[in-house]
Amino acid sequence: MPGCEVQTDPIVRHALASGKQVFVPYLHKSGLPPGEGPVRLMDMVSLKSIQDYESLQRDKWGIPSVDSATVHERQRSIGELDGERSNDVSLDLILLPGVAFDLDPETGAIRRLGHGKGFYDYFLHRYAFATRTEKDSSNDGPSVLLYALALKEQLLSPTSGEAVPVGVHDQSLDGIILGDGQIKQPAGSNRE
Repeated sequence: MPGCEVQTDPIVRHALASGKQVFVPYLHKSGLPPGEGPVRLMDMVSLKSIQDYESLQRDKWGIPSVDSATVHERQRSIGELDGERSNDVSLDLILLPGVAFDLDPETGAIRRLGHGKGFYDYFLHRYAFATRTEKDSSNDGPSVLLYALALKEQLLSPTSGEAVPVGVHDQSLDGIILGDGQIKQPAGSNRE
């Protein structure tokens, strides 16, 4: 979000210029019956090129967004839009936004507080379910690296007496990259 999060424009441009596949969030109607889940879901859809990225229109929050008319031409990370199945594409890394972050004093896990809509939390749950294999069926989390981008002021100090509230569907992160260049990872982490 312009003005209150680490800007990802240079990251997206560098990744595309380096020939990497880049996926961006896309919000759409869920198609779930009322009361059986959220009205809107998030999926990750591919960008085709830097020109494609530059053609994205900003939504009401100022976030460059994919035009719904082009979604069916794009690769998607999980299955279904408007009842139409697609081939799933596995992701290697997801950079998550957030309002605040902290390190759990007991476990060392990195916790994230989002903007409250649950789009990323529900996406990660769906992604984990869609990509789960028999060998990793005991793992509840997604098989993708989860890193947050944050301003250093968004990382709560252990001495502040404040903690990020955590629910049963919240995923701990593999790391957090701070705007001042620091990279924090959970204690005992071996994922890179």
